[in-house]
Order: sequence, then C-alpha cells, then structure tokens
Amino acid sequence: MKENKLAELSMEFSVDIIGLVKQLKSNHESIISNQIGRSGTSVGANIHEAQYAQGNKDFISKHEIALNEASETGYFK
Repeated sequence: MKENKLAELSMEFSVDIIGLVKQLKSNHESIISNQIGRSGTSVGANIHEAQYAQGNKDFISKHEIALNEASETGYFK
C-alpha cells in the first residue's frame, strides 16, 4: 500500500492521546479522560476507514468526521 502520511500522523496522535488518558486516569480524572480517549482515537480510525471508502462522497465524509473528532478533542485538551 502507498505511504499515507495522514494515516501515519493520526496513528501517532492516537498513541499520544492514549498516553494522555493514562496520565489523567492516574490523577483520578475519568470523565474528561474517557471523552478525550473516544474522540482522540476516533480521528485515526476514521482516517483509516477512509482509505477503503466506497466512492468520493464516503471518502470525504470519513475525513469530515475525523476533522470533527479532532476539533472535539482539541476542545477538551
């Protein structure tokens, strides 16, 4: 498969988010950490899904969802 820089960066972002969640949970912060974990790791999942999209509309939709999840993560971070 061709190199996909966006997929690679989103995977690194997910790993960083998981580290942040672990740190927050070690400080007994679970409400925000759970939400950050869900939205932050969803970014990469949607970008990965977009690689197997069923047409241009689906491809764009998956990337728009990833952008929304990234925005939500940034709000809490």
